[in-house]
Amino acid sequence: MKNYCKKTRRQFLKTAAAACSGLFLPGAVNAFSKGETIRLGYLPITDATPLLVAHGLGYFSEEGLAVDRPVMVRSWKILIESFLAGKFNLTHMLFPIPVWMRFKTKVPVKVLGWNHTNGSAVTVRGDSDIYSFKQLGGRKVAVPSWYSMHNLILQMGLTSQGLKPVIKPQSARLAKDEVNLFLLPPPDMPTALLGKKIDGYIVADPFNALAEIKFNARIMRFSGDIWKNHPCCVIVSNEKLIKNNSLLVQKAMNAIVRAQDWCINNPNETAHLLSRDGEGYLPFPKNVINKVFENPKKDQLVHPDWDVGRIGFQPFPFPSATRFIIDQMKQTLMGGDAHFLKSLDTPIAADDLVENKFVTKAMDEMGGINRFCNGNLTKPYTREEVVEIN
Repeated sequence: MKNYCKKTRRQFLKTAAAACSGLFLPGAVNAFSKGETIRLGYLPITDATPLLVAHGLGYFSEEGLAVDRPVMVRSWKILIESFLAGKFNLTHMLFPIPVWMRFKTKVPVKVLGWNHTNGSAVTVRGDSDIYSFKQLGGRKVAVPSWYSMHNLILQMGLTSQGLKPVIKPQSARLAKDEVNLFLLPPPDMPTALLGKKIDGYIVADPFNALAEIKFNARIMRFSGDIWKNHPCCVIVSNEKLIKNNSLLVQKAMNAIVRAQDWCINNPNETAHLLSRDGEGYLPFPKNVINKVFENPKKDQLVHPDWDVGRIGFQPFPFPSATRFIIDQMKQTLMGGDAHFLKSLDTPIAADDLVENKFVTKAMDEMGGINRFCNGNLTKPYTREEVVEIN
């Protein structure tokens, strides 16, 4: 960082990337100088990190791809509508959203890989008496989307303690064993908590970190402390793009996988790049973003022996997790008509939803999945899902 003032932010970050990864691909530049432009959309959350880092460090450009600066939107509703309208052709989405899109609305979307792991938390006011899922009885809790990992994980925690998730008007009286769920865009959650309109929320960072720092809120539970290294946001594209320009998709995944590797090895630099003190992809100062990339304190965790980060990066879409998510969606209360889930054959739907050949090839060229899993897999590209509420 000593020479940072003598360079532009982008020059510095590109130099750091080259020094740390050594993974530049010779001859890739201009491979798609006349090809289709990649159009990226994202929410102002750290779930979008690999897409933003791949752009900020020039990894897309080094693959020869024309990529516009990613466009930030405020809510999942806007991101979905923009994707459906063709404004974005590659983006991150909460894993359950493409399940809904492909099997309910018949949109030909495909999951290409995981964008990150963990990265979320249940947050409550610092002056509240809420320290566990059991103590959420009779309370109001916000989620960012019915089709979100947050809704799934929250309800797993509630039902494990004998509580009943409900969707009622905000003024409705609640039984002691009921928990009223609300939809709120992530940017609205901290102020709603501060104003006591809700008793808690579960969402991606940095809106948990922001509430901790600015409003003295408390993390009740990190999501990765419930489901070990779970997926949250995934990389998605339209099946038409995949079929018509598979080489473009492969090069995009090369850049994203490379970005994940860089994030793992450079957490402080990643926080700086994302922040408004760096490239300004996220509208938060570095101290807020940096908190996301710090490991939780041991006394904040129920399972410190899991050794999971507050946010992590591992791009391969393990089939066991996809199947688990679809099964959990069938048991999760959601607004609107979710009856389509009951008719899904879980293994068939999981295979149909995911196209993993591009991410697998990108990872293999970087040394395989153990580069991202610290050699902890006994069988490559397989794992057992570990979920413990306690």
